[in-house]
Amino acid sequence: MSKPTLEDIVSLAKRRGFIFPSSEIYGGVAGVYDYGPLGVALKHNIENLWWSSFVTAWEDMYAMDAAILMNPKVWKASGHVDTFTDPLEDGSKFNTMFKTSAGVGKEVSTTYLRPETAQGIFVNFKNVVDVFSPDLPFGIAQIGKGFRNEISPRDFLFRLREFDMMEIEYFIHPDKWEEAFEQWRAGMQTFFKKLGLHNVGELDVPEKERAHYSKKTIDFEFDFPFGKKELAGLAYRTDFDLKAHQKASGKSLEYRPKDNSKPFIPHVIEPSFGLDRLVLAVLTAAYSEDVPPQTSSEVSGGEQGGLPTKTSRPPKISGETLVGKEVSVGEKRTYLKLPADVAPIKVAVFPLLKNKPELVKKAREVYKMLKDELGEVMWDDNGNIGKRYRRQDEIGTPYCVTIDFQTLEDNTVTLRNRDTTEQRRTKTSRITDALL
Repeated sequence: MSKPTLEDIVSLAKRRGFIFPSSEIYGGVAGVYDYGPLGVALKHNIENLWWSSFVTAWEDMYAMDAAILMNPKVWKASGHVDTFTDPLEDGSKFNTMFKTSAGVGKEVSTTYLRPETAQGIFVNFKNVVDVFSPDLPFGIAQIGKGFRNEISPRDFLFRLREFDMMEIEYFIHPDKWEEAFEQWRAGMQTFFKKLGLHNVGELDVPEKERAHYSKKTIDFEFDFPFGKKELAGLAYRTDFDLKAHQKASGKSLEYRPKDNSKPFIPHVIEPSFGLDRLVLAVLTAAYSEDVPPQTSSEVSGGEQGGLPTKTSRPPKISGETLVGKEVSVGEKRTYLKLPADVAPIKVAVFPLLKNKPELVKKAREVYKMLKDELGEVMWDDNGNIGKRYRRQDEIGTPYCVTIDFQTLEDNTVTLRNRDTTEQRRTKTSRITDALL
């Protein structure tokens, strides 16, 4: 199919409970969106995959959850007060940080909603070093909210005024920056592929377009419905931030090597991910349309494990029987071809008929079993089976399990694959084996 339009993505996201305009009953707010039940699950799955890929899988990574409100001197030292601006039509510049006040009466002071999470990491560098005495290199990772008073928020989740960021500051010896930079570049590409993003380009940002703190920056670009735009960034920030905070605070932020060699201020590699942009990219890459073939017992592709794809089927296991495919000649369907790791619902469970107590009872047993094992399982008994399949297709559920009258006789269920629409009979005790 051709690339989906932004309207396709926005419509599906609202229709199926992924994303809603914020405070919509009052007309909404430009550049702000609310995540619905399925959007929360999708976003958390992306967060969890990022965390497992870059934090728990690394021996030298430390977690941080810094406050949104910080001493305003932080933003003066970092350069944000003076340089975090966008040009206006009249040629003047507008600082995009949100100002707010803290305290009351004589104690009131101006502060800001953080425009990035990085500075919360830099000002806690000394705390982490003093408490944990890490060897270089090491990183500090954080997921959190950022706020920017964008002059022209646009393109759905792409340019927001309130957004989520996933950032790491990786502290290194200055002589090792190129090696570390390449390690992170490759690691970020591997992560994108885990999300189903297989064609993420790289733009080596020219010096005149880089941020003031950067000696080298790569923008990772994705082909959104509105064109190729930045999805994430990788920057070599040198020692700019720690040096600036050391000067402004009067506190030493030098690292003292354990071999008693000369102390120095570490340099920094920063991989930075916009979580909302990742959500938009994942929805765009997964958005698919097709016309499922007529019922057939033919199987295309070889024996493959892992996730369902357009040319694969669920891995055949002992006791499995191919039933066929759906009959839907000429009927176009929309589905999200999400990797199972990020799909908000892993499997849906249906009773064939909701007015047959014996089917509902058995389906509830299967639902509870899968819910206990997988967590992200949905119950659906509304409408006919075809409509239920289409609903699950649109939210990206990889598999559906239907309990019918044959289930009551031989304890088998129909397992339906999202991408191929193939249906197989398998024992209830083997459902999880067929999914994994």
